[in-house]
Amino acid sequence: MERRIATEAPVAVVTGVSSGIGNAALRELIRAGWKVFGSVRRPQDAERLSQELGAAYEPLVFDVTDEAAVQRAAEEVRKAMGSRKLSGLVNNAGIAVPGPLLELPVSELRRQIEVNLVAVLSVTQAFFPLLRTRADAGGRPARIVNVSSAAGRIALPFLGPYAVSKHGVQALSDSLRRECLRDGVDVVVIDPANVATSIWDKAEAVDLSAYNDSPYRGPMLRLRDSTVASGRRGSRPEVIGRRVVRVLQAARPRARQLVGKGSTRIWVATHLVSRRVVDRLIGRGLGLLPPRAAPPPSA
Repeated sequence: MERRIATEAPVAVVTGVSSGIGNAALRELIRAGWKVFGSVRRPQDAERLSQELGAAYEPLVFDVTDEAAVQRAAEEVRKAMGSRKLSGLVNNAGIAVPGPLLELPVSELRRQIEVNLVAVLSVTQAFFPLLRTRADAGGRPARIVNVSSAAGRIALPFLGPYAVSKHGVQALSDSLRRECLRDGVDVVVIDPANVATSIWDKAEAVDLSAYNDSPYRGPMLRLRDSTVASGRRGSRPEVIGRRVVRVLQAARPRARQLVGKGSTRIWVATHLVSRRVVDRLIGRGLGLLPPRAAPPPSA
């Protein structure tokens, strides 16, 4: 049976709402009076969220890397919306692939980029025709929010694939925003810093046994332990969810927004400190610097 959206509330599509930042954005948007189509990969998550959130949530079940499924979901939303248009699209779904770049299987880098970057464009292309543009009468044009990461500003060792994908989201968003000037559709990037979500439990459980014989194993474990600890002390995901709502509802938000605990430190490291100094600080903290040569014996 076809769904029809009868409410006059603003409507958004959000990807990756089963947990974490996407789930927080979903709930905060509903709390602010929005209707939300939220994507999950598993039907059981769709059922759970439907029971919890009621009619304000419309489930979409698809994997963002499955282009055919993305297109089917867009058609489902088009039929449900009828003549109405979407007010927002939030590209949030993503994964994190760890590993030293010199030893990482290239297939893993491709997988990381496919999920975190290529899928952002795929989803945007599929849903863009449903977004309200300058040409649509009645109301402000829509806004696209791409959830990137502080890793899109500063690339840590052993998280290279993730940083590459998030730097890519930054560039994609800048180009897209400028291309969309003709339609009036705005594009904003949100860069969460430390956010306390279940991603840190997953990070702690990642199997790094493939690198047992790697010279990078010790530094990798030190990075994992430090990032997991700081992540668990991070901002609640609701902080990012509320920022998503503000970005979608603001008249003229900043195009790139760093948010969450640790934001100030990241801003300083990327704006006021030289890259070489940052290199040495990270290298010293993780044990990546070569040992200093002993001074020659005195005569």
